[in-house]
Amino acid sequence: MKKKILLTASLFHMLNDAASVITPTIFPILYSQAFLITRYSQIGLLSNIGLFTTLIVQFLAVRLSYKYEYRTLLLASGAGICAATALVPLSRTFGMLVLFFVLIRVFTSFYHPVIIAWVSKSMAGSGKGLDDAMGIQSGSGNVGVMLAYLTVGYMAQRWTWKMPLYAWSLFGIVIIILGLMAVRGVSSRNADQAPKLGVRSWWQSLLSVKRYIPGFFFGGMGWSVTVFYAPSLLNHRFAIPMGRTGLFLALWIGLGTITGYGYGTWSRRFGRKKIFLLSLGGAAVCLFVLGFAPVKGLAVAALVLFGGFLLMTYPSLHTFVGSTVPAEGQTQAFSWVSNIQLISGALVSLVSGFLSDALGIQFPFILTGILTLGIFAFYAGRGPEFFGGGAAEPDPTARLEPEQP
Repeated sequence: MKKKILLTASLFHMLNDAASVITPTIFPILYSQAFLITRYSQIGLLSNIGLFTTLIVQFLAVRLSYKYEYRTLLLASGAGICAATALVPLSRTFGMLVLFFVLIRVFTSFYHPVIIAWVSKSMAGSGKGLDDAMGIQSGSGNVGVMLAYLTVGYMAQRWTWKMPLYAWSLFGIVIIILGLMAVRGVSSRNADQAPKLGVRSWWQSLLSVKRYIPGFFFGGMGWSVTVFYAPSLLNHRFAIPMGRTGLFLALWIGLGTITGYGYGTWSRRFGRKKIFLLSLGGAAVCLFVLGFAPVKGLAVAALVLFGGFLLMTYPSLHTFVGSTVPAEGQTQAFSWVSNIQLISGALVSLVSGFLSDALGIQFPFILTGILTLGIFAFYAGRGPEFFGGGAAEPDPTARLEPEQP
């Protein structure tokens, strides 16, 4: 059952995260054509509205998770993602683009609070299996993003900007069928009683993850700045064609996929704290290089390395939460940390849009680098217990071969 749940979670994470970047990858093309988007601040506004939509819907998703089988929620989420993505090409005004983009964000709002909690609870008592499972499901989301970046730019360049949206809608249907087949007969119902979900319950849940708020703040802003502004940085500042821009962003997420899948092994070998701090420190350096790079080769190298560091923080942080929050409170906890990522991403993306219009498209990365340094300083002096307890200590006898899920 654990393997079935992890397989389904990985497939849907692939679709969910791919859907979150497919439409933003089209934004630089629309900006270049002065069609629908004419200013960077409009990209910031789109990202802000979309992310705050997800924030609101995720609270609803938690409530629905105690009423319906997760299979039903996955079907609704996947079908909505495919339908909304297919609607984007019908946009004739900026307002219509906003509406369809919001619909995509509505249906991508179910995975992170509900399904990550399902994976975490299914791995309860499995010890190192939690680290591996979080690395696998996180890495699978990265695979979806990598495939999106590899295909969207070239398809748009070969045909029109509408083609990748239609193609991914069809491909998403295949993923939905495979994912639901994997958990056929597997119920998400358990002995846990649904919490009251009142204000007090949500507040207590927030307190249980307060130590990880800066980390998830970094995760949200790092992801959003890359997804919404890196395509424009490469295409507009360095004149890299959209096809190659997509390739470089695929390398960004590709390296992150490798580090995500390897997280379980590396955390046991070196300890959760060291891996997490290495990720934050390396990310800060890459962001500054990306912001100040005078030539495209250096910028591309920094972007790719940034993916390896950024995307290793996600399984780290999810493992911290899964190790410290009781099973009955994990759906709310994962909803909170996902929403924190969304809030940080929305705020930094909005500011970055106006910053890009005023100073240049490279300045969002400089701002994010400064904030990342502050978050690194916050965690640097903390003890191992701050990072999930005893499992955070390195196992000197751990082998470097990855465990099977």
